[in-house]
Amino acid sequence: MSTLTIFSSARTPEAAAPSATNRPIPAVLGADLEVPVKGGRLVGYANLDYAASAPCLEPVSAAVTAALPAYSSVHRGAGYASQLTTARYEQARHTVRAFVGARPDDSVIFTRNTTDATNLLAGCLPEGTTTVVFDTEHHASLLPWRHAVRLAPPAFPGEAVRAADEALAAIEGPKLLVVTAASNVTGELWPIAALAHIAHRHGARILVDAAQLVPHRRLNLTALDLDYVAFSGHKLYAPFGAGALVGRRDWLAEGEPYLKGGGAVRSVGESVEWHDDPEPRHEAGTPNVLGAIALAAACDALTATGWTALVREEERLIARLRSGLASIDGVRELSLWGDDHPRVGIVSFTVAGYSAREVAEALSGEYGIGVRDGKFCAHPFVRHLLGTSGGASDGDCADDTGSAVRASIGIGSTQEHVDRLIEAVRDLVSRR
Repeated sequence: MSTLTIFSSARTPEAAAPSATNRPIPAVLGADLEVPVKGGRLVGYANLDYAASAPCLEPVSAAVTAALPAYSSVHRGAGYASQLTTARYEQARHTVRAFVGARPDDSVIFTRNTTDATNLLAGCLPEGTTTVVFDTEHHASLLPWRHAVRLAPPAFPGEAVRAADEALAAIEGPKLLVVTAASNVTGELWPIAALAHIAHRHGARILVDAAQLVPHRRLNLTALDLDYVAFSGHKLYAPFGAGALVGRRDWLAEGEPYLKGGGAVRSVGESVEWHDDPEPRHEAGTPNVLGAIALAAACDALTATGWTALVREEERLIARLRSGLASIDGVRELSLWGDDHPRVGIVSFTVAGYSAREVAEALSGEYGIGVRDGKFCAHPFVRHLLGTSGGASDGDCADDTGSAVRASIGIGSTQEHVDRLIEAVRDLVSRR
């Protein structure tokens, strides 16, 4: 069963391993932010909304500031500033490749975010490809595919592997399995190593949505034998509009260029000759250079800090948060696979007698706490967890009908933030 639970513990080699150099945990910008609350007071902001967007790390801000004086367009300029910026941009690509443990010949394509990355890959799938995807996915992984087989939420990790096995076995032709590494709703870790093994046994490939994993755990694409991973900078403490798609070159080299324009071509005449290399082929126009530099700086900062310290502090805080919420009458934590299943720093919950929006607004307006409420762009999954049904009338990601509250932690989260949330929810419940 070990392959089914490759991420069952933050201490497994593939999930989190100390780097050669361990440094103090870097600080985030905005740690001293004060916000107004009811009565006109100012209180320190308790940011518990990391799963939506993480704050900027100080080393990330410093890297962008250092790059700005020589900022220029990349790849086609002979001037010093262009050459220096090009070198920084391409170094960022190497940094991202190392951060996710990619193979030497894997492509690293800079995108806007995870959604952009999955849509890029969707446009490069061979003709007739069938995608297998669970209804537990974020919409970014659920919606881009032309031909998809959607699987019901599995009752336990082994059922996820079995369901994928059966679905892939029934498909002829090219096939792709798409799965999250860590749920953006519950934080629960998925058995991606076992799913990759099953995919390859059926001649399929696997794309892993790592948006919620890489800010919390080390990911080694090569060790896990993954074909593609996608993630966002804005969840990785680099809020400058960059993400990445990392993986095997062949589909990307043969797929339709994601954007058609300058840089994607070798030549243009009566016909167009596109680049064979996936990176220029899918990065037409002037790329988000500063975003790529920021993303690489975040990768460097997390790697240099060492995952052991980061994971240890996260596990301490998330255990305290879950235990505190569980002690409050009427609070229900959402979970697919039970209280004991390993997870990253995300907790979604409901409070009896209140809508999710009412809870979130009270936490913000009265206590200076930032959380998320809604369906978290994972409508089918949230409806499943809440035991509700619905369709288009359920509204968008912010609709509070059949919604939940999500608290998420990361670098910069403190015990005081966690305790403030617990006591605030306890206070709200006492008013019913």
